Amino acid sequence: MRKWTVGEVMTADVVAVPEDATYRTIVDLLAERRISAVPVVDADRRVVGVVSEADLLYKVEFAGAVAERRIFPGRHRTDREKGEGRVARQLMTSPAVTTRPATTLPAAARLMDGKHVKRLPVVDEHGVLVGIVSRADLLKVHLRSDEELRRDIVEDVLGRTLWLEPNVVFVKVDGGVVTLRGHLDSKTLVDIAAQLTAAVAGVVAVEDELTYELDDTDLATSRWYRSHPFSATGPST
Repeated sequence: MRKWTVGEVMTADVVAVPEDATYRTIVDLLAERRISAVPVVDADRRVVGVVSEADLLYKVEFAGAVAERRIFPGRHRTDREKGEGRVARQLMTSPAVTTRPATTLPAAARLMDGKHVKRLPVVDEHGVLVGIVSRADLLKVHLRSDEELRRDIVEDVLGRTLWLEPNVVFVKVDGGVVTLRGHLDSKTLVDIAAQLTAAVAGVVAVEDELTYELDDTDLATSRWYRSHPFSATGPST
């Protein structure tokens, strides 16, 4: 089955700033591009950090740094340093959370969620910036048409992966919701068909209306199949 990757949905024409970019330059850039963060790169365009709106807001929060230290002496030193920062290397969050073009969309989504970030700089094997992927980019997969989803399910899941004959399973897709109908040999096969269909990029949900001939999840039946792996008849009753 084809897996969608970050490289297929990322923005390749990505804006970045050098380490000596000034605070005002970064603020102007975020406002002009209507973005909330920008990668910081070195002379070889390797990603060394990210400056986000949250990083820039320390300048507002600590606009009276001396008084702020007296009132909040326990605040982290890095917060105050960012509030006093003038250029990107002093303002950025480092190291940056990055990903690679070959990363799958689910893996990228998990990384964003786990690190609490809204976008990821995409780098090559040398750490050089090649793009950026946002939460909105990951949702692009759900812009695929129902017909495209149905074709992937029929040809890739049911045909190439499960080797089912054409028309054994009826597939309907409406707004990304897939309905499967048909009669298969075993409950295990039904479960696998539903799970693989749900994993197709762009599928919102699966309505599993498949029926089966044999519940091979029964322990005795499963033992029989393990000792007769190539039998098509099943155990006698």
